Amino acid sequence: MEIPNYGVLEAKTVVFDLNGTLGESGKMGEEVRHLMERLTDRYTVVVLSADTFGTLEEELKGLPVKVERVSSGEEKLEKALEYAPYIGVGNGNNDVPMLENAELAFCVIGKEGATVDALLASDIVVTDVRDAIAMLLDEKKLIATLRR
Repeated sequence: MEIPNYGVLEAKTVVFDLNGTLGESGKMGEEVRHLMERLTDRYTVVVLSADTFGTLEEELKGLPVKVERVSSGEEKLEKALEYAPYIGVGNGNNDVPMLENAELAFCVIGKEGATVDALLASDIVVTDVRDAIAMLLDEKKLIATLRR
């Protein structure tokens, strides 16, 4: 995708965090689940999570996404780099290395908040993951936000 006066985005994979990003207290809503299904028509979708609430596999069951449990930000980055170039979506300190190395990074400031470091490592900030997914599903929204 070419964004005027910004550059070309080549990523074919979106790497998400679960807790605080895709869901609250480890739970995704039905609308997020539906949007994730739509996103898999366009991108490879990967969810990397420390699984703080123990819901990772259950929440993503039945979705055509790759799911991996990671124990640290460094491990999350190692896994994400396997999909480079990628788009990163996160909110916490353990997402920062993944966001810093993403071709495009979204910080989600949802009900569980976001860290300042995650915010500073991101290109786009949203208050709901549904907005980030909607931007990835509609290139014009991305262009409107990123063009210079």
